[in-house]
Amino acid sequence: MNVRPLSDRVLVKRVEEEETTKGGIIIPDTAKEKPQQGKVVAICEGKLLDNGTRIHPGVKVGETVLFGKYSGTEIKIDGQEYLILREDDIFGVFGK
Repeated sequence: MNVRPLSDRVLVKRVEEEETTKGGIIIPDTAKEKPQQGKVVAICEGKLLDNGTRIHPGVKVGETVLFGKYSGTEIKIDGQEYLILREDDIFGVFGK
């Protein structure tokens, strides 16, 4: 994939949720909410400040992040769904 987010944006692929509960109940697609976590696929070079310096992103490619329910913009690339988020929309990183 040849997509590089600009400014302070991050490209994320949502992590799929399980289709059954712990009790064995199957959840239909219409009742599922979109996951609020995903794996970072690509990152920007960093936000450019007015004085010309760059602030590098606080996340790395491959990390799993937590973000808001209505954050970002959904896009499709080669039939796959992705989310472009501002780095400010990321609440945290799992497993650090």
